[in-house]
Amino acid sequence: MAIVINGYEIEDAEVERELPLHQDAANPLKRAVTTLALRRILLDEAARLGLPAASEEAAIEALLAAEVQVPEPDEASCLRHYQQYPQRFTVGELVEVDHILFQITERVPLEALRELAEQSLQELLAEPTRFAELARSLSNCPSGEVGGNLGQLSRGDTVPEFERVVFAMNPGEILPRLLETRFGLHIVRVARRIEGRVLPFERVQAHIGEALQAASRDAAWRQYLQLLVGRAKIEGITLEGADSPLVQ
Repeated sequence: MAIVINGYEIEDAEVERELPLHQDAANPLKRAVTTLALRRILLDEAARLGLPAASEEAAIEALLAAEVQVPEPDEASCLRHYQQYPQRFTVGELVEVDHILFQITERVPLEALRELAEQSLQELLAEPTRFAELARSLSNCPSGEVGGNLGQLSRGDTVPEFERVVFAMNPGEILPRLLETRFGLHIVRVARRIEGRVLPFERVQAHIGEALQAASRDAAWRQYLQLLVGRAKIEGITLEGADSPLVQ
């Protein structure tokens, strides 16, 4: 079925040109078609308002600038954000981490792997001194050769799901549960940590303000686009909200 937006039919050639830009999406074709549909809705509104522009991108920018007003965050808002998320403004924080990785692969049944990992964890909780021994014999990470030691890590060095856990642990602590990440199942121990220091509010206020304004702008753009989607005549596609790179 043809996709028609306000009487404009999106051609297959347009989709083919757009598709390579969305290969990282879960559904590249759907994301490409959605992006083209939303772009057409925005361009139609810019034309309706008579906004002059040298290109499609310029027309969309002019439309959003004219129709969506985003106030600048005040000092109180920035301070609340600073106090709520001190870890985001902490520098010099380090943890020294050991781990044993049980990598998830198609060749090993997940339940069997989980059972082995859980059994190994219980052994280490009972005898922590065996950590290096078990890391060398069981870990699927190259760090197993050095007893599972990953060295000193700072924030941003690992995947978020691993970072959140290890930076909340105490020195000498073995996590009493398996840590699951995109790489597999981990037994984790924090050997040492170095506390960082929180940057003064004055140093980061401008950065916080920019981040808060960008978040408010994105939310306002999405709301505006949802409003335009509700007004548009759309055939051949269902636009669920306004989730598009156009407003990210």
